[in-house]
Amino acid sequence: MRRTALLVSATLLTGLLPFATAAPAAGAADPEPTPVDNFEGEVPFANPPAEGIFTWGSDTDDPPTLELAARDDAPQGDKVLAGTYDISGYGGFTHDFAFDAPAHDWSARKGIRFWWDGRDNGKKVNFELKDGGANGEASELWTTSFTDDFTGWKQLEIPFTDFTYRTDYQPVGGIDQVLGLTEMWGYALTLPVGVKDRFAMDGVELYGRADQSLRANVVTDAAVYPVKEGRAASVKITVATTGSAPIEEPVTVAYETAGGTGEPGKDFTPVEGELTFPAGTASGTSRTVTVATLRDGAGESAETVPLKLTVTGAKPPAENPQVVVDAHGLPYLDARLPVKKRVTDLLSRMSLAEKAGQMTQVERGALTAPGDIAAYDLGSLLSGGGSTPTPNTAEAWAKMIDGFQLRAQATRFQIPLIYGVDAVHGHNNLVGATIMPHNIGIGSSRDPELAHETGRVTAAEVRATGIPWDFAPCLCVTRDDRWGRTYESFGEDPALVESMETVIQGFQGAPSGKDLKRNDKVLATAKHFVGDGGTEYGSSTTGTYTIDQGITKVTRKELEAVHLAPYQDAVDRGVGTVMPSYSSLDVLGDAEGPVKMHADAAMINGVLKGRMGFDGFVISDWQAIDQIPGDYASDVRTSVDAGLDMIMVPYAYKDFHRTLTDEAAAGRITGKRIDDAVSRILTQKFRLGLFEKPYADTSGASAIGSAEHRAVAREAAAKSQVLLKNAGGVLPLKKAQKVYVAGSNADDIGNQSGGWTITWQGSSGRTTDGTTILEGMRKAGGPVTYSKEATAPTDGHDVGVVVVGETPYAEGVGDVGNGHDLLLSAADRAAVDTVCGAMKCAVLIVSGRPQLIGDQLGDIDALVASWLPGSEGDGVADVLYGKRAFSGQLPVTWPKSQAQLPINVGDASYDPQFPYGWGLTTRTKVPEGGRATLKALAVAAALAERTGSQEAGRVIVTKARLLVQQKAGQDITAAVSKPFADADHLLLTGRYGEAVAKLTAAYSAA
Repeated sequence: MRRTALLVSATLLTGLLPFATAAPAAGAADPEPTPVDNFEGEVPFANPPAEGIFTWGSDTDDPPTLELAARDDAPQGDKVLAGTYDISGYGGFTHDFAFDAPAHDWSARKGIRFWWDGRDNGKKVNFELKDGGANGEASELWTTSFTDDFTGWKQLEIPFTDFTYRTDYQPVGGIDQVLGLTEMWGYALTLPVGVKDRFAMDGVELYGRADQSLRANVVTDAAVYPVKEGRAASVKITVATTGSAPIEEPVTVAYETAGGTGEPGKDFTPVEGELTFPAGTASGTSRTVTVATLRDGAGESAETVPLKLTVTGAKPPAENPQVVVDAHGLPYLDARLPVKKRVTDLLSRMSLAEKAGQMTQVERGALTAPGDIAAYDLGSLLSGGGSTPTPNTAEAWAKMIDGFQLRAQATRFQIPLIYGVDAVHGHNNLVGATIMPHNIGIGSSRDPELAHETGRVTAAEVRATGIPWDFAPCLCVTRDDRWGRTYESFGEDPALVESMETVIQGFQGAPSGKDLKRNDKVLATAKHFVGDGGTEYGSSTTGTYTIDQGITKVTRKELEAVHLAPYQDAVDRGVGTVMPSYSSLDVLGDAEGPVKMHADAAMINGVLKGRMGFDGFVISDWQAIDQIPGDYASDVRTSVDAGLDMIMVPYAYKDFHRTLTDEAAAGRITGKRIDDAVSRILTQKFRLGLFEKPYADTSGASAIGSAEHRAVAREAAAKSQVLLKNAGGVLPLKKAQKVYVAGSNADDIGNQSGGWTITWQGSSGRTTDGTTILEGMRKAGGPVTYSKEATAPTDGHDVGVVVVGETPYAEGVGDVGNGHDLLLSAADRAAVDTVCGAMKCAVLIVSGRPQLIGDQLGDIDALVASWLPGSEGDGVADVLYGKRAFSGQLPVTWPKSQAQLPINVGDASYDPQFPYGWGLTTRTKVPEGGRATLKALAVAAALAERTGSQEAGRVIVTKARLLVQQKAGQDITAAVSKPFADADHLLLTGRYGEAVAKLTAAYSAA
């Protein structure tokens, strides 16, 4: 699923905030403005901790240029701050005050203003304040924005009341979420994305005088107060001040019940009155207004009773609170009834607008206002990659989602939201969660029970934060290592992918769905239907992507055998949702050409829902319907008619809801199709128990990142390690050995976790809790010397371990040809040369796909494919030091050169560096006897096949495989590789006799 970068999301979110403009002249009672920046040279270009102005950006191209430029038209003085920008990710500039001097007190002023040289480009510019904390880089961020929709110089004024707490990122996780203004550390501007332009700014200053109505505000403890019929709701009204000072003047709050769908005297007892907070009242003081509801005994939908608040002397709440009399006495609310009856009853009561809302999914950071959940009857919210609450804790996740669910209670039928997240290798958006190896590592384990366990742990951690739906697992069959999503696949063989689908039961429990109500299970998503792993290199038309979201060109037979096969197993396992692929499918010979999967009715309605019998619901990918040819109405119509039930429209939810309603009202989308989609969605919500328990059950939160859960991830990391070469028995290491460790990925938990870790793309560094490979080695072994670039002296060491590989990426951003390749960096190659030239060495490749290392292979004694092992580097250390044996096998073919790609098991021409299924072991003693042993194994394999004994078959074929590997050594010719790889596929499909026969042929060729 494609995700925008964090600050791009922030731009869209803060662009919705209010921004005031005003005449530059101060009022008669206002004090003179206080200068912040005149840009005459009084503040230098300098980086923290010194005071200065500095730039920043998402990559080397994104920071803007800056200069103090002489301008005849400068509004103040002779110079202005000017520059140019061309930003693809995010970028801007900051003025931080000196860290070794006291913070500034701005609390006496009304706001901040500055001159801006308008370019009339229609773009939003974010303006951010740095409040409280230790310094400008450890402060709390408050943000707003303005639109550059004018030409020439204009003075813009921003009252401090317009700034809102930044919810997508806080440097220190947030402080008190109060804009205190008494300890200010500076400001920052985030410049627009997607336009090449210049800017100029001048005369930043504080203006006006703060009055109490700007420094004090009245808040309620909630926006919605659901209450059972006949009971009373208590609305707590609180006065709070900037800086938490007592109020200087009285604050009055007049209240009355007015409007709404509830009927006074029948559904509630009207209330009216006034509260007074006298001068000197402490900030945080509360009063309570009670609204009593009345019982009439009739079954009915929910009714709203707004409490209108009129505030004098302080800023009023952003919205009036609502008391909601819960829906009651209706059949769909009866948990004793079968789900089908509950769905039928509820569906019969819903309007078209309410049904359209259920089919709409929104990125949580894109909500214009929280009240839109009820206004548009939204069915689902999600967190894109890196879209997290602040602070990013389990408690904050649960609180955030409960807040969204509370809003849904203000709808007629109080249909709960279903919240979704990409937990693709553990609850990977949450700092401190257990991060599993990516799927490519799980595929290397060849252990279906382990796959189940990783799913079980992930589900428990996800559900404990209030999230009932996981956009996983990816059932892609990766066929080209140039694909940026290779690591999301269990492997290149559909039989291997199918064998790992036990993860679905780990997520959901029983195929019947009976376990979904448990507080440790989540709804799973099989993705991306169908053919996402088979796209042709160079066929993508998405930005600079080269292969992701491109075209999969296959015969009907190849489609069925390779890409469709895993989905029937997922349907049989009861998977709750399916997500189509961004890619297009071109079935050779059908004369239809490429068809976007989100528009492919034959595959979604015909194959998935029809032939396969899928009874869950289909959820689109991120903004994916926008890629369907035609206008927006056509995109909506085509995708829904093709079988999509819920559409992920992260930012365009209002347009989608309106368009879907219009198309259905006009008959261009049938009511039957709408009802089918909504029925499927409601069915899963009932199965999940959300109507009875919409809020987070956090009783399992203490297990997030627990020793028990990390033990599963540690075992998975160990079993994912594939030993490709082990000349002279270099591995396992001995505790008595002095070990020299080098390489970029030895001590970097971000690199070893890869993409989809805390943020969409992931990042290097200590991004989350866990153990790096180096830390694991230090705990597991003896003396260790670490030198990242191998610059420390190598003398006196017994063995070297060089941990190299890739840095994080996700999706098409990681496509080869899009700024990426399959080669080690120059620094990593140099580290390998230095260490392996000085001592016996083992090289670990931490990566999401094979790396081309053939030219250095002769100098390497031991080579390990470590993949992306996740947060538990201890698991890697376990196999390096022999606590566990190496047992992993390649889930993909390891090529000799990029010219060989794509290369896969079953190819007619097959001559890789290491074949699919290759994996040495440090545990099993290789059987003796050569051909005689293989002959005996063939007999035993035939018996295992006849009796259906999977465990015996696997043991027998494994023995034969080890014989071949021992004889072949590193002389792995094409004559060895092809039957060897074919044998592993045959093993996974239960043909043990044929597998041993293939291995016998490989043995003869070795």
